[in-house]
Amino acid sequence: MYASFFGLEHQPFSIAPDPRYLFMSDRHREALAHLLYGLDAGGGFVLLTGEVGTGKTTVCRCFLEQIPAHCNVAYIFNPKLTVLELLRSICDEFGVAHAASVPGSETVKDCIDPLNAFLLESHARGRNNVLIIDEAQNLAPDVLEQLRLLTNLETSERKLLQIILIGQPELRAMVAEPSMEQLAQRVIARYHLDALSLDETRQYVAHRLNVAGLKAPTPFGEKAVQRVHSLAGGVPRRINLLCDRALLGAYAAGSREVSEAVVKNAANEVFDAKSKAAASARQAGGASAASRLWWPVGALALALVAGGAGWALRGESTRDAGADAKAVAKSAATQPAASPAPVPGASQPGGAASDSAPAPAQAPTQAAASETSSAVPATPAQAAASGTSSAASPMQLEQFLNVQSADDGFGAWKVLASSWNLKLTGKSADPCPALARGGVQCYRNRKAGLGLVRQLNRPVLLTLVAQRDGQPVKVSAVLEGLNEEEAWLEGVNGSQLVIPVSELASLWHGEITTFWRAPKALADGADPLSNPDAQAWLDEQLTRSLGTHVKPASGKPATVRRERIRQFQLAQGITPDGQPGPLTLMLLNRAAGVTEPRLRTGV
Repeated sequence: MYASFFGLEHQPFSIAPDPRYLFMSDRHREALAHLLYGLDAGGGFVLLTGEVGTGKTTVCRCFLEQIPAHCNVAYIFNPKLTVLELLRSICDEFGVAHAASVPGSETVKDCIDPLNAFLLESHARGRNNVLIIDEAQNLAPDVLEQLRLLTNLETSERKLLQIILIGQPELRAMVAEPSMEQLAQRVIARYHLDALSLDETRQYVAHRLNVAGLKAPTPFGEKAVQRVHSLAGGVPRRINLLCDRALLGAYAAGSREVSEAVVKNAANEVFDAKSKAAASARQAGGASAASRLWWPVGALALALVAGGAGWALRGESTRDAGADAKAVAKSAATQPAASPAPVPGASQPGGAASDSAPAPAQAPTQAAASETSSAVPATPAQAAASGTSSAASPMQLEQFLNVQSADDGFGAWKVLASSWNLKLTGKSADPCPALARGGVQCYRNRKAGLGLVRQLNRPVLLTLVAQRDGQPVKVSAVLEGLNEEEAWLEGVNGSQLVIPVSELASLWHGEITTFWRAPKALADGADPLSNPDAQAWLDEQLTRSLGTHVKPASGKPATVRRERIRQFQLAQGITPDGQPGPLTLMLLNRAAGVTEPRLRTGV
């Protein structure tokens, strides 16, 4: 209904599980890593809990996509079963034939015996067996006890069945009961999936708008996003419901911007009093036990209001929308001081070429107000002394971009090089080949997101897209610092800019370049999987990084090495392809303690 009005190709906030809109925050990646760790942990229970709508199903879907080929998987999505019904379902999921020994009266033993035989036969063939039970908070106590008994199926080396329980916070309370002490002792990993932070909510909203094909300025300004986060409690499903209704409300009022008042009216429509109280409790108490207990109660109201009819906004909402969209004033509490000027130095060894890794996409968000841009950004103390805000005017942002556009891009390369104590000579549009001859190679990614930038945690050259006379103009600047709220950019001639992260997304579409330092064994571009020196370095770093937390692999050396690389990649939250691409090598470098420049996060 409202998509074309806001410059969208699709409705961005549907609660349908469309894989195109997948957003994996850092905590979702960590939850996924816990599940993947359980695959090779030798049996027992893995618990994943989270409030209603926090993304447990999203994590489970990603987990199922990454389960290796040597694992058999049984998935139970309706756990409201008796003991016998559960055992029948498990056998059916694994494809295990079972029949009553006495016609018409199948027993628990009639299911467990063939299941045990199947698990033993799978183990003999080198296969693992994983049982996933969703909505596990609905399991009856006697069914939970039967699951515990299933983990008694074992050989002298390991247990034959890995069980993953996914459920709401009540599941943790159930397992903590004194009667469940034996089960609790068999939990080898557990993770509670909390709601999104304010910064992650910004990224989430921007990501969904971007995937929906946003061609116009974002309808959600900073204050509107903050109100969405507050009222939705950072829960993705609630964010979807609230943003969808807020867009509908702004559309009904003829406004292309969503104000705080519009968001508040939308919340009155889609959330009842208990839901809003629960969200407020979450904001006030964070991850406290009290908020986790009350949240599921309030979230029950979602089903009652998800299909509600449209609504009309009054003129007051329209006035608020116009007022809120004019400017977004940010606090100067975290405003950094000017960064020191880079000092060129001697060239140092470098590494490999380009690789790509998935990261949460960063969508354009509204450039409502930009922050300090000048040769020396104002500190909070300076701003307070002068009686002015540290937020920059749009002209300051324009000045910074104009300075960069007057350069051919080589100046930004020199800024990046100086962060690494490298000195560029000549004036090539792409100095990477020359740097490679001196032992330094470039890492490029054209579809990066802030999640990947934070993971790399090093200065990166960004390609920014500014508008001039209605035409897009590409300029280059170096990202020197990043925190939850702000990004520090440095350009040619000492120009600097402190900009809200939300505004950076409207200028930067994902293209980055950076450097990294590889060991001598890889400095000449050798294939890490075929060069003996590189193999030795890989084995040493993998052993140091994985330690004793991951079960050693067995088999041929090449197979073992790829499996250990895959285990390291899983632990780091990157694509587990078993190949030592540049991103994997950079993260191994960091784990090895190699000295490299880092993004600063504050003053």
